[in-house]
Amino acid sequence: MPKKKYLDYLMNPFELIRNKRILQVNPTVAPDRKEIADVLVFLYEYDNNGCDFNELNTIEDSFKHLHTPQISWINIDGIKKESVEKICTHFGVHQLIVEDILSIGQRPKTDEINGLLFCVLNMLYFNEKDSSVETEQISILLGKDFVISFQEDASRDVFNQLRDKLKINGSKVRQNRADFLFYMLIDSIVDHYFLVMEKLGNRIEELEEDIIRQANKRALANINILRKEMIVLKRSIGPVRDLVNGILRSESVLIEERTEKYFKDVYDHITQANDLADNYRDMLINLQDLYMSNVNLKMNEVMKVMAVVTCLLAPATVIGGIFGMNFERIPLLHNHWGFFISVGLMFTIPAGMMVYFKKKDWF
Repeated sequence: MPKKKYLDYLMNPFELIRNKRILQVNPTVAPDRKEIADVLVFLYEYDNNGCDFNELNTIEDSFKHLHTPQISWINIDGIKKESVEKICTHFGVHQLIVEDILSIGQRPKTDEINGLLFCVLNMLYFNEKDSSVETEQISILLGKDFVISFQEDASRDVFNQLRDKLKINGSKVRQNRADFLFYMLIDSIVDHYFLVMEKLGNRIEELEEDIIRQANKRALANINILRKEMIVLKRSIGPVRDLVNGILRSESVLIEERTEKYFKDVYDHITQANDLADNYRDMLINLQDLYMSNVNLKMNEVMKVMAVVTCLLAPATVIGGIFGMNFERIPLLHNHWGFFISVGLMFTIPAGMMVYFKKKDWF
């Protein structure tokens, strides 16, 4: 580890800045979002016969796809207030939904307003370098024969497999309506949760091995860091179960009866993901207990060695104290062998004590 990085690690082992980003979320505060220069707009138009893909130059180019016989998926990469308001105004999106799209740190939820089904949730990524869980908020709108998705980061998402399926003739997504595409987007996000948790679980297992081998302050700091990542994970995954359950209970005309069983499958997956996240959280609590047990065990070993050494030195201290007293008449004071006898006792008695301790299995 570089010297500067190691010093920063020692000065701030519990990442206080990360604490503030995780814990301080106030939905009443206006979002401080950096305005991006360009918004990328991608359009997928498909039906059972074919699929067309286009990158649109402006937001206005998507307006004509509101009423088309094909299913339209408008994917907007990059959140810009002006662009979001333009497309939402044209597609009849309520102002409350527009505020949710523009918000930062929005809790995953679902709403149905003005005949449109809306949901907002987080895509998760695992940063291998920092061993941290990163989030990207995504908003999805379902209307009659169209789906609009808003992503914050244009450089990454989890929809590549879905894009590949759109290009395959006879695929399920091509044979169904827009509600199935809506399901596929949510399902892709939920399935990617398991990949993130798998990598986080590997970090927890590695940390457990490190604690068993050597329990030090760095291991404690790593436990604390992983617990913070579990907070991010749980905060993003937990409400998604209510989101999917809300879609199932909405009885929206946009969701066909044959698609409901797929949302039930997503509900099962997100329930499993929640249980797995709880298991990881319990594992971290157990790791902290394991760390404290190892530290106490190490301290007990040190105290045991010190106690044995003290006991072995006690006879020599007593004998030396007796023969060091300032009396005229002390046994063996003028004896030729007096010194050798006293030194011999100083070594013989501790040796006998060591044999006794060994028989008692005290060390």
